[in-house]
Amino acid sequence: MSDQLLPPAGGPAAPYDALLLLSFGGPEGPDDVVPFLENVTRGRGIPRERLKEVGQHYFGFGGVSPINEQNRELLAALRADFAEHALNLPVYWGNRNWAPYLTDAMREMVQDGHRRIAVLATSAYASYSGCRQYRENLADSLAALAGEGLELPRVDKLRHYFNHPGFVRPMIDGVLAALESLPAEARAGAHLAFTTHSIPTAAADTSGPVEDHTGNGEGGAYVKQHLDVARVVADAVRAQTGTELPWELVYQSRSGAPHIPWLEPDICDHLEALHGAGAPAVVMVPIGFVSDHMEVLYDLDTEATAKAAELGLPVARSATVGADPRFAAAVRDLVLERAAAERGESVERCALGLLGPSHDLCAVGCCPARAPRPAAAGADSPYA
Repeated sequence: MSDQLLPPAGGPAAPYDALLLLSFGGPEGPDDVVPFLENVTRGRGIPRERLKEVGQHYFGFGGVSPINEQNRELLAALRADFAEHALNLPVYWGNRNWAPYLTDAMREMVQDGHRRIAVLATSAYASYSGCRQYRENLADSLAALAGEGLELPRVDKLRHYFNHPGFVRPMIDGVLAALESLPAEARAGAHLAFTTHSIPTAAADTSGPVEDHTGNGEGGAYVKQHLDVARVVADAVRAQTGTELPWELVYQSRSGAPHIPWLEPDICDHLEALHGAGAPAVVMVPIGFVSDHMEVLYDLDTEATAKAAELGLPVARSATVGADPRFAAAVRDLVLERAAAERGESVERCALGLLGPSHDLCAVGCCPARAPRPAAAGADSPYA
C-alpha cells in the first residue's frame, strides 16, 4: 500500500481522487537496454541482434535513458506545486515500457482506494503513438486488473497541452537563452529549427479527430499543432529580440522501414541545406519533447551537433520544459479545468496560438491504429 492517502470528498479536484503520470519509460543500466527495446518493439519480430545494434545509442550513455530520472523530477515538482496550492491529490507514476510499469501503478492506485483517476501523458501532441497508444495501454492495464478481480477505476486522460502557456513559455525562454549562447555576430541571422519526432506520413495525416484528417500528405493534427506552437514561439522571440528569425518545422528520430514515407526534412539534412544557403547559425528547438529524452541527447546533442561541427555551422540547442514550475502549474490547471468540466461547470481553458484548447474526450476514429484495439479514456472506450 502507498502512503498517499485518499483526498477528502469534494474539493477543487473532485471527482478525481488521484493523478497518474503516464510515460514511455527507459532503461536505467546496461542490462536493461535490450529487454527495454524488446518491450518497445514487441510483436514486430525484430531480431535480438538488431536490438543490440539499436541499443548502442543507450550504451553510449552508460545504458541509462534520462527519461526516468526526469519523470522523478516532474513528480517532485507536481507534488510540490499541489502541496503549495492546497490541492490534496496524490500523484502516481507508471510507464509503458519499463519499471515502474503502468499496470503495477494502476494496481497500487486501486489497492489504495482510488476510483476516479486523471491521467497526464508525457506527450503533448495528437498522434497514434503520442495519444491513442497510451489509451490502449490504459485499456490493457484495466483488462489485467479485471482479470485479477479488482474493482476498476474510471480513468480520464487530460487534454493535449501543446499550446498551454505553462508548456510554451518555458520553451520561449529556452530559445532566448540558446540565442545568447551563439556567437554575437551570428545571432541576428540565426535560423530556428523546430524539431519533433518523425512519424509515418499516413499516421500524421490521420492524427487528431476525424474532421482534422486531410488524407493529402499535408498532415493532420500532429503537424498543425507543432506548426502553431512554432509560430507562437517564433513570434515571441521576435517580440523579445526585435528581430524576425527564419524558422522551419523539421523532424528527427525516424525509426521505420525505408520504403515507408515519414515526415521530412530530417534535422541533419536541414542543417546541410541551411549551411549551403549561407545561414550563420542555427538554434535547434525540440518542441516535440517534454524533457531531454534519449532522442534529444543522441539525435540532437550528439548526431546533429556533430553534423553541424562537420559543416562549420554554429548551433545551439534550446532547453526542453522538463520539471519547470510553470509546467507543473499547467498540469494543476489541466486537472482543475477537467474536474470542473466533469462537475458540469463552465470552464475557461488556457491556450496560446490559433488552434484553441484541445478536446477533453478523444472521439471515435481519433488517431487510429492500423489494427484496431480497445482504448480507454475516449468516446470509444469499453470502460465507461
